[in-house]
Amino acid sequence: MAGVRITKVDWQHSKNGAAHHTQDYPCSELVVRRGQLFSLTLDLSRVLDSEEALIFTVETGPHASEALHTKAVFQTAELEIGDTWTAAKEEQTENTITVSLSSPSNAVIGRYLLSVRPSSRRKHSDRKLGQFILLFNPWCPEDDVFLDSEEERQEYVLNDSGVIFRGVEKHIRAQGWNYGQFEEDILNICLSILDRSPSHQEDPATDVSHRHDPVYVTRIISAMVNSNNDRGVVQGQWQGKYGGGTNPLNWRGSVAILQKWFKGRYKPVKYGQCWVFAGVMCTVLRCLGIATRVVSNFNSAHDTDGNLSVDKYVDSYGRTLEDLTEDSMWNFHVWNESWFARQDLGPSYDGWQVLDATPQEESEGMFRCGPASVTAIREGDVHLAHDGPFVFAEVNADYITWLWHEDKRRERVYSDTKKIGRCISTKAVGSDSRVDITGLYKYPEGSRKERQVYSKAVKKLLSVEAWGRRRRIRRASVRGVWRDDLLEPVTKPSITGKFKVLEPPVLGQDLKLALCLTNLTARAQRVRVNVSGATILYTRKPVAEILRESHTVKLGPLEEKKIPVTISYSQYKGDLTEDKKILLAAMCLVSKGEKLLVEKDITLEDFITIKVLGPAVVGVTVTVEVLVINPLSESVKDCVLMVEGSGLLQGQLSIEVPSLQPQEKALIQFNITPSKSGPRQLQVDLVSSQFPDIKGFVIIHVATAK
Repeated sequence: MAGVRITKVDWQHSKNGAAHHTQDYPCSELVVRRGQLFSLTLDLSRVLDSEEALIFTVETGPHASEALHTKAVFQTAELEIGDTWTAAKEEQTENTITVSLSSPSNAVIGRYLLSVRPSSRRKHSDRKLGQFILLFNPWCPEDDVFLDSEEERQEYVLNDSGVIFRGVEKHIRAQGWNYGQFEEDILNICLSILDRSPSHQEDPATDVSHRHDPVYVTRIISAMVNSNNDRGVVQGQWQGKYGGGTNPLNWRGSVAILQKWFKGRYKPVKYGQCWVFAGVMCTVLRCLGIATRVVSNFNSAHDTDGNLSVDKYVDSYGRTLEDLTEDSMWNFHVWNESWFARQDLGPSYDGWQVLDATPQEESEGMFRCGPASVTAIREGDVHLAHDGPFVFAEVNADYITWLWHEDKRRERVYSDTKKIGRCISTKAVGSDSRVDITGLYKYPEGSRKERQVYSKAVKKLLSVEAWGRRRRIRRASVRGVWRDDLLEPVTKPSITGKFKVLEPPVLGQDLKLALCLTNLTARAQRVRVNVSGATILYTRKPVAEILRESHTVKLGPLEEKKIPVTISYSQYKGDLTEDKKILLAAMCLVSKGEKLLVEKDITLEDFITIKVLGPAVVGVTVTVEVLVINPLSESVKDCVLMVEGSGLLQGQLSIEVPSLQPQEKALIQFNITPSKSGPRQLQVDLVSSQFPDIKGFVIIHVATAK
């Protein structure tokens, strides 16, 4: 009897897509997850005999080999899901046969070529059936990325929009972000990011063989999302100059960035800052099947010298001396957490892992960070891979302020060891509210346990075992001072002080505050107060000084006094950055040499209101109404509304806004036609050359057409 031939293949896209939660990927290739059955139906030239088997071959990457686990040859037999590829006959009609295939739960992820031949035919007569894509599987208990909660899988793997928290600790604001992992070409682009990495360029076969491991894959992605060291996706820029590119605040999601990088032949996209890097990395990792969320840390330390403290040098007005201050404390910093097991560290460190694609410091010769176990950070186990000390410092460094005298003497000023790592936030599962996850990263600030962990981390960092040598702390002013010597307690001053905002700080309005000083003693005191104000970037880097004044205050026993501080709109309007942030500082010089530094970060407020006028249904046009206001005391023209939303409209919509008089409100209407059901995020930004962008978003619940 002539050998049987395979004439056609049906990949059963809808059945497999539903079973594998991959039906939203729009690509023509079948997309499935590892460690789980998927079915194919083959048309045959004749009926397959009962003793005849089908022999399958799967291959991924260049130079695929069984030794590297990038190739497998297996035949239909009794089906067993385990650590090898298997196949079984499901049902056979006259000239068709349905087979179930299963990959191991630790299979290499990526694009595979599938071939088949009946056992009755000679070797090398394989029929190439085509390509399919294999992803990580958070639904499979044996997969390292397994996540036990269906609600969390829906949020952290399948949700294609989200919220990123920005601002300052006392005024946290939500910004919408379109992850868009199911948009056209995004899966293909995410796989190509892996293929562009230096590891792949140097040794493609070995690189692909490591793609079974989420630790390896996430570390590669962390390096490739920024463009430092490689032709990665996004180029960072923090100096407020965005010529030849896009202001980081103008991005509303990852899709336009990833498509631009891909279509531009892997030329880095200009420009990003931390939330852009985190938004893009969240898209890539969710797309590849790893549960990932975006996390914001307020008062985030950037410790450049690895001594677990942020050392800030100021002058007598509390102004940062940038040439001496290498460390910094950002108003906020955004990174990612992904959920997977740490086979390299042991089960105690499974769970959420910190990954940070913002290029801050090199890790093993490349700008990347993580994965660092969140549990390891909380317990002070900074000696474990990867980049534990840097992440620990971001959330738990001590913040030390030094007054720099003209004679190059420095003096430690009383400041707060509880300042760093506040309100660590992420989006709630199933809603847009903010969840505070600070407790996952550290014990309560100031508690005995937290101080013990800090001390343990410092010891591990300086131990011979962990580093092979004692690390010296290098500073412009101090050479070779040990970390332990920097923590001599400073006498608590006999006064306290804080800035109070008297009216909400609104973009375009004067700022009205008071510096409240309280005498804690029963004796009268005289205080010299030097106040300064500067517009800043969110990294707290000063842009321009907008205020400098001095006061002398007499405080009676236990007396409180208020010093009014006013900054007019005309004082700040020319130097305000798109971050809309101002830093106030007051250096209080008390008798007997006591010093107190009081600081206040202010974010100017604005607003935009979005209403959907009617029910939202797939395929039915609905009107959206947006209320905008000119925040300035001068007329503005050439404003544009930029609108974006996955499943709500194709690409971006740009709508011109008529000229607006000072403080004038305007209602703008436009239509959208939803293409996907479920909760969908619509983002609307008011863009003008005369003031920083005003951003808003709304969740629209789209019903399926009846």
